[in-house]
Amino acid sequence: MDITKRVLNESARDYALRQIRDNIISLKLKPGSTVSDNELAKELGMSRTPVREALQELKKINLIEVYPQRGSVISHIDFDVVEETVFLRRVLEKAVVEELCDCVTDEKLQELEKNIKLQDFYLDNRSPQKILELDNEFHRSLFIMCNKERIYNLMEGMLGHFDRIRTLSVYSVKDIKIVADHKAILNAIRFNDKNLAAEFTVKHLSRYKLDQREIMEKYPEYFMLEKERAAVSNGF
Repeated sequence: MDITKRVLNESARDYALRQIRDNIISLKLKPGSTVSDNELAKELGMSRTPVREALQELKKINLIEVYPQRGSVISHIDFDVVEETVFLRRVLEKAVVEELCDCVTDEKLQELEKNIKLQDFYLDNRSPQKILELDNEFHRSLFIMCNKERIYNLMEGMLGHFDRIRTLSVYSVKDIKIVADHKAILNAIRFNDKNLAAEFTVKHLSRYKLDQREIMEKYPEYFMLEKERAAVSNGF
């Protein structure tokens, strides 16, 4: 796992939750792999209690499955879950960019432009992790600029399966469209064009469907099969 420093006033449980979730999203903890609360606690330098609490929270958002004979297992990526959470994100983010068209300022536009320039730099230098970080920052900024950061935080917690698809896309798909999509969204906002801003946002958030076949061919072991879905549904 990649371990980062604990931030100020972060509880042991929240720190464990953030570290484990980030490593699941980055695929350092691979789908289908078994995790031990004891081993995780040792890596994080803490007791088992906050780690167990973190695993319970991750189970609630479908990133951990618990099996009687195997213990805690990192969930395989489930496209049913991806579809449901992306539907939520499309609805919310479409409304946000439409609202931003009414309240955008030069200062806000400059902030988004600065982010996109950095994306261009890291795209040219093939730094997938930095592109993902800036992608997250770009979308969070849209919500913050409309005073909707709390909504973004609530939504973010549900997007684990989708975020893993995003990780696979930037690492394995040759023709990355993230930066071009962001430029199109920004230009529509700049000219207060709600229809185009919404259209480009929906297209951007649906792009994973175009990458799906390529990703599944490269990483078939990361995805949930029908028999596994049935086992999860039955609690086995």
